[in-house]
Amino acid sequence: MEERTLAEEETKTFVIFRLRDEEFGVDVMNIKEIAKVSTITRVPRSPDFIEGVINLRGCLATVVNLRKRFGFLSKEIDSDSRIIIAECEGNAFGMLVDAATEVLKIPVSDIETTPEMVTTAISKVHLKGVGKVGDRLIILVDLKHVLAENEKEQEEKKEVYK
Repeated sequence: MEERTLAEEETKTFVIFRLRDEEFGVDVMNIKEIAKVSTITRVPRSPDFIEGVINLRGCLATVVNLRKRFGFLSKEIDSDSRIIIAECEGNAFGMLVDAATEVLKIPVSDIETTPEMVTTAISKVHLKGVGKVGDRLIILVDLKHVLAENEKEQEEKKEVYK
């Protein structure tokens, strides 16, 4: 019984954000900051889901529109929109989201693996699992896989243009 209590007490902390009416989370350890949307400079011939680049204290950071990346319909940027600045494997990048809502600790025991039959438009490979918080289900995003997929697509596109 004691082991179960220790497992229930172990938590992971996530930054929660919204796309449409769905809640998503990313591990807080990968997040540098949450910023209001500033000027995004478009980059010609970049993939549809790349909004462009921003100047992040003297360094360029690519901004990925997660709505487009996950296959959702586009939405105009509004006062709730945020760019979540993340770092994964030494690369800083921004994720454009509808809103950043909270930082939340989820007990490890309440995180389940992604179901085999995923009903969301997001590929199962991009997900770490689903966190259960009361009646809420929070889709946990795996940043490494989102980035790896981006790089893979970029390499495939480079091959096409050769």
